[in-house]
Amino acid sequence: MPKTVLVTGANRGLGLEFARQLKKAGHTVIGTARHPDDAIELGELLVGDDDRLEQLDVDSDDSVKALAGKLKDGDKPIAIDLLINNGAVGGHKGTLPELDMDGLIEDLRINAVGPMRVTKHLLPNLRAGSTKQIVSISSQLGSITNANGGSSYGYRSSKAALNMLNKHLSVELKDDGFTCMVMHPGWVQTRMGGDQAPLTPPESIAGMLRVIEGAKPETHNGAFLDYKGETLPW
Repeated sequence: MPKTVLVTGANRGLGLEFARQLKKAGHTVIGTARHPDDAIELGELLVGDDDRLEQLDVDSDDSVKALAGKLKDGDKPIAIDLLINNGAVGGHKGTLPELDMDGLIEDLRINAVGPMRVTKHLLPNLRAGSTKQIVSISSQLGSITNANGGSSYGYRSSKAALNMLNKHLSVELKDDGFTCMVMHPGWVQTRMGGDQAPLTPPESIAGMLRVIEGAKPETHNGAFLDYKGETLPW
């Protein structure tokens, strides 16, 4: 059944590939970008009657509120069946002596607080949706169980925080029929992942969409999964 899907950070990389494959499958896509005028490829893709390219900065409460205000039909929120919290930053790398505290806080704000901000303000739209799915793109680097590095403090901790926030969100919204998941896309050939990554964006997104399509509240709500649907350790 066709869905209305909102994808944050849809102007490039995984977000753009999400938009491509969702459009090909016949879904309506609301793609967001911090600078829509520069999102040429995304703008050319979103040409359906109900498709939209909207400005969104997940690090700005005013920006997210403004988007929520646009996604209405009169006084009623436009239904969003699936929210994909994809917008993120790669994080400030380096070991402890190189750690930039402002950078660490920025990573946490954008990668962990940002998805919660979007989810909070778009909750009326999601409640109006048919499938009530919230998927936030995390990383295996957010696994505390598997933590074996001594760098990239901001990225690792922001994804671990995102995982915890999603877990509590899944508990709060469980009785309303929501499915809230965090997903690891794999190591993908993007600007963030680099050319040496083994996965292409089409492979990663196709895998995640298969998992999302088969997700059910009773089996997937609160889960931490990879693009193959395998459970990852917290």
